[in-house]
Amino acid sequence: MRRFKVKVNDEIFEVEVEEVGREVRAARPVVQPPPAQPVQVVAPAPKAPQPPPAAPKPATAPPAVPSAGAGAQGDGEAVRAPIPGVISAIKVASGNQVKKGQVLLILEAMKMQNEILAPFDATVTGVAVSQGASVQTGDVLVTLSR
Repeated sequence: MRRFKVKVNDEIFEVEVEEVGREVRAARPVVQPPPAQPVQVVAPAPKAPQPPPAAPKPATAPPAVPSAGAGAQGDGEAVRAPIPGVISAIKVASGNQVKKGQVLLILEAMKMQNEILAPFDATVTGVAVSQGASVQTGDVLVTLSR
């Protein structure tokens, strides 16, 4: 048995190690690396002054693409998809009165059923999706009017 002190994260441990075999054979000769050559550091050349960058062009909005059931949207505040998924159930219809926290529809994402809840008491003015429709993050699902 041989005893060693090992320091790990500023904490010292005393360990015992048993020698199993004493015979050591080199599989190949040990080669020493050549001595390191001094490295000369060269400073980069100064850069010529650059003209100021041109003013950025104003971003243009992409053309509006109607989503599935876009004609069913009504006036009011939109309830949007928080994650991409598939609509597995619609629990409301246009004209229904809903209370804050009531389930509007079920959005399935990654084998999980996510309840989309009403953010406030309102009247449903439009349902923009149908059961089985795929939606992306930010797509309008339902519109509500206070």
